[in-house]
Amino acid sequence: MVDVHAKISLTGGSDFWHTPAVAAADLPELMWTDGPHGVRKQSGSSDHVGINASEPATCFPPAVGLASSWDPELVEQVGVALGEECRALGVGVLLGPGMNIKRSPLCGRNFEYFAEDPLVAGELAAALVSGVQSQGIGTSVKHFAANNQETDRMRRDSQVDERTLREIYLRGFGKVVRKAKPWTVMCSYNKVNGTYASENHWLLTEVLRDEWGFDGVVVSDWGAVWNRVRALRAGLDLEMPANAGHEREVREALDAGEIDAGTIDQAYGRVEAVVRRAQASLADAPEDFDVDGHHALARRMAERCVVLLSNDGVLPLARETRVAVVGEFARTPRYQGAGSSRVNPTRLDNALDAITALVGHEVPFAPGFATAAGQQLADDAHEQAVAVARDADVVLAFLGLGENHESEGYDRDNADLPAEQLALLEDILAVNPNVVVVLSNGASVLLPFADRVRAIVEGWLLGQAGGAVLADVVYGVVNPSGKITETIPRRLADVPSSLHFPGDVSGVRYGEGLFVGYRGYDASGIYPAFPFGHGLSYTTFGYSDLALAATDAGVTVSLTVTNTGGRAGREVVQVYVSVPGSTVVRVPRELKGFASVALEPGASARVEIAISSDDLAYWSARDQAWVVEAGEYAVGVGASSRDLRLSGTVAVAGNEPVRPLALDSTVAEAMQVPAFAEIITGLAGAVFGEDPDLIRMMESIPLAALAGFGGQSLDEVQTMLDQVNATRS
Repeated sequence: MVDVHAKISLTGGSDFWHTPAVAAADLPELMWTDGPHGVRKQSGSSDHVGINASEPATCFPPAVGLASSWDPELVEQVGVALGEECRALGVGVLLGPGMNIKRSPLCGRNFEYFAEDPLVAGELAAALVSGVQSQGIGTSVKHFAANNQETDRMRRDSQVDERTLREIYLRGFGKVVRKAKPWTVMCSYNKVNGTYASENHWLLTEVLRDEWGFDGVVVSDWGAVWNRVRALRAGLDLEMPANAGHEREVREALDAGEIDAGTIDQAYGRVEAVVRRAQASLADAPEDFDVDGHHALARRMAERCVVLLSNDGVLPLARETRVAVVGEFARTPRYQGAGSSRVNPTRLDNALDAITALVGHEVPFAPGFATAAGQQLADDAHEQAVAVARDADVVLAFLGLGENHESEGYDRDNADLPAEQLALLEDILAVNPNVVVVLSNGASVLLPFADRVRAIVEGWLLGQAGGAVLADVVYGVVNPSGKITETIPRRLADVPSSLHFPGDVSGVRYGEGLFVGYRGYDASGIYPAFPFGHGLSYTTFGYSDLALAATDAGVTVSLTVTNTGGRAGREVVQVYVSVPGSTVVRVPRELKGFASVALEPGASARVEIAISSDDLAYWSARDQAWVVEAGEYAVGVGASSRDLRLSGTVAVAGNEPVRPLALDSTVAEAMQVPAFAEIITGLAGAVFGEDPDLIRMMESIPLAALAGFGGQSLDEVQTMLDQVNATRS
């Protein structure tokens, strides 16, 4: 039997990466360590920001890359491999995936997040969680919630209305909790509408546990707890790492009756359950993992992640084409983000070596610019790169952002590529117009040169095997099939959150509301550089024979996709839904489903996509409930949010609650109730006559005010309301 005072120790870590052993319960310590795209088990002194060395592990593509695959099945395989490596390295809980919404391209940690859309983020995160946990290793879905920037991240107040919070920033988390049942959820540093996430009872208990049914451990982000007593009462279970002063305060609060023993028992029991589950898996863990097999999986995953943004036909290159390679990223790849997720890879491919192997000889190369602080280049590195480019048939310019440009802990100052890279590209274009830009970056960058280069390959961050994959894509060994999950703007000012990001000491106001990412571009009529969901292929696809059907579970969308080109390829089919004539504020269209299909040239396949009622629902602040609005829904199916090939409508029954009429109900609302329509028509006619403009004006008048105009008392109107409401309940 463990004394309640002893149980308090298990509500905090024993050090940076372990929960403490509890001898009285025969409970061993358990190691938790950073992910989410690789196992960062530190072998020496511990830190949380990726400075110290860690044991070798496979570095899979970070979430920015994984997301562009739109491939939950392959992402789940990556999760399985991560779980296997955790077991081999003695790690019980992998801290990831990160799934905060990409509200702004300037967020320094966007490389660790999936998308600007909660549906695709939720589906892919659920796949990763399912894969890891299939191996008996826990995950920690993070950062819960509304943690969409790094600037002042440990204090800043995210001020967001409830509908936006639920539909955009919480929806993906809810999908993961219900679908994949993560063992732990990590609360974020920031405040949410005035209350720190670690102390937010509404967030951690009312929503996460009571509504979604989460039964695992809520763990703090490292250093996110200000007061463990308040945090435990709010629903937190584990502070990492432990603060000795906080533990003492919990003991004092228990003795003083300021926290009850049941709250501590509950937190202890949840942490104990996770430790025992993981320990059972680690008890018979192998001593190593399949290094070669996991590298091959990382390569297959990276192949799905590359996005061909533009191409005038120059790609794929023939192997006899005389190419010049410019840019240090070709030789020294940028393959992951900086900070707590940095993985020590088991090996590392680079594009320059892979290109050399493909063409069978060395190709002219010049680094052109530095990619890391302190890197030394020749004084004439810029001129050498221009000279190398001058005589080539095609120049492959490897551009991007170095680790110092985007990292955990701070946001980007702008969305530009470094000035020295842009200057070099201009000088290369002046001597050779046949330039293909290959990008390495963890978030969207502005591309002012897009219409002056022959092609743009968006490599994002591709993990340890990504360098070879970029070469394979350029030469057509791999047909690219990735699609972007964040809009690439023409100007930073076009980003819907630009006026509010990153806020100031008073907080950050989510003033764009529901209109995040593509939703805002669509609503304002701004055409971005490349729209959400965009990505080209070396083949083409035709869409036909759309069929829509409403079911008890939602809506089923089916269509035929045909490979109309000359190469085998894979297409990601996207379904967007809108509700014309909605009674609530709506964005023009929202992603509600997707699927991929691989086809040989000339082949066709029938694709079916099920959209659940949950995904069709909006959050009704009035009803404090998820509501599916009845009516005709418009469905668009296509290759991106701005490339919709097929469209149709489907009648959805809805589940709108019966809303009793009240004195503050408007005339228009009352007119929707047949039993009251005749009464209200007579009452309004007595006041306004039959003038159509006056009748239209009266629609927004509350019944209480109309009663006053017509000489009725409020009691008389309330009596009529009570009678009508009684017939509708």
